[in-house]
Amino acid sequence: MYPGRYVRQHPDKPAFIMADSGEAVSYAEYDRRCNRLAHLLRANGLQHRGHYSVFMENNNRYLECCGAGDRTGLYNTCINSYLTAGELAYIVNNSESRVLITSESRRAVALEALEHCPDVVSCIVVDGPGDGGKVVNLDEAVAALPDTPVADERLGLAMLYSSGTTGRPKGVLRPMPDKPPDHNIPLYTFLMDLWQYREGMIYLSPAPLYHAAPNAAVSFALRFGATVIVMEHFDAEHYLQLVERYQVTHTQLVPTMFSRMLKLSDDVRLKYDVSSLEIAIHAAAPCPVKIKEQMIDWWGPIIFEYYGATEGLGFTACNSEEWLAHKGSVGKVLLGDLHILDDDMQPLPLGTPGTVWFKTATEFQYFNDPERTAEARSPDGTMSTVGDVGYIDEDNYLYLTDRSTFMVISGGVNIYPQECEDLLITHPKVADAAVFGVPNDDLGEEVKAAIELMPGHEPGDAMAEELIAFCREHLAHLKCPRSIDFEDTLPRLPTGKLYKRQLRDKYWQGHKSRIL
Repeated sequence: MYPGRYVRQHPDKPAFIMADSGEAVSYAEYDRRCNRLAHLLRANGLQHRGHYSVFMENNNRYLECCGAGDRTGLYNTCINSYLTAGELAYIVNNSESRVLITSESRRAVALEALEHCPDVVSCIVVDGPGDGGKVVNLDEAVAALPDTPVADERLGLAMLYSSGTTGRPKGVLRPMPDKPPDHNIPLYTFLMDLWQYREGMIYLSPAPLYHAAPNAAVSFALRFGATVIVMEHFDAEHYLQLVERYQVTHTQLVPTMFSRMLKLSDDVRLKYDVSSLEIAIHAAAPCPVKIKEQMIDWWGPIIFEYYGATEGLGFTACNSEEWLAHKGSVGKVLLGDLHILDDDMQPLPLGTPGTVWFKTATEFQYFNDPERTAEARSPDGTMSTVGDVGYIDEDNYLYLTDRSTFMVISGGVNIYPQECEDLLITHPKVADAAVFGVPNDDLGEEVKAAIELMPGHEPGDAMAEELIAFCREHLAHLKCPRSIDFEDTLPRLPTGKLYKRQLRDKYWQGHKSRIL
């Protein structure tokens, strides 16, 4: 989030505007904020390639908390603001973060987590009081610090976390070149070109900034001197109001947001002028064909889809015209070398689904986790996968049909069920548990659990409510089942492996794909 020359050229131009309050922060003020926090991070001992974490909701201090690391040669880890204290502590410790930045609304969870994070030297609260010790208020902590750059400015990078089939999140670490902060690594250049960024654009960000795509999108927009409108939370009508009010040109959404806008009554939905939009990007989850058709009918051929992963293994993309000619596709390969392979790593013919592999387009590793880094790669180390299943048509467009890891994508959020399964099996009334995704018209998928009870316990609504409440005590609500079905016996193979597909597939009858 290094704005470079735009601070000098347009110091009074709004760098970002908060959607609810209307608060505007100029490029000059944003730059001063980033510099003061950069000095504070240095004062806390964070040197080149050190780590810190950000745990809070979208607010008026979020961008500087990332931007300070981007100009100080640090890895910043933005963490889902709905995690529990235990989940937060794991990521803070695993990322080797020395500083945790949080907000007053997340303070209680952060402080509980820090009881298990002995290596954190400071907890910075952006809008709340310090405690006279390790916890400090941001403004008070930086009040005496310079608002000019640190002497050793360097390019910093995000190290975001992507869950895995074991349920434990893993940090996606990219090599950090020893370059000045305005340097663009090849992946940055590729994405900015892909998303058609330009000077003078107005970017509307409707999603949580702890997610990889919106975090990157906002960062790149500031590198172009754009004005970014940050929504504190998504509301369908408010989104349309903001497009009209600020003449938004660029935005990135997830399919659930499309769905919620389309469900507005016509007199509400059509009264706002959205003609300023030049490109609306969507990703994170495949978009149902009917929803995307309706969006193109409404907004015109400005809908652009891409498919990729936090790891940057490879990317496919398609514009509206390409998608209309290949409905349901997630596009052609633009980065990386795509292969559809069977379980024996042999290539499959056109139209036949198999695991999606890319010859790794950008270098990455899972931080401090060589075992799972190896699991994501082919035996010869040349290719990587996140476990998606799909096929290629005769025009080389990719279609996704399934996920070999049983990952659930709900409202654009990746949820890996193993963590919830491992928790449920600890409940004294549960003999066996399976967690997977089932269709949801609004979210694409929702989390479902199938439970085999211990003898002597009766299935029913009360038992389901007890188990859901148990999950919510220990896990972020988004990871917990919305509903529970009970089975006499869960299907397991003679090896003991759970045959989850047999349970899941009955909920997907009538669907051509098990990805929505």
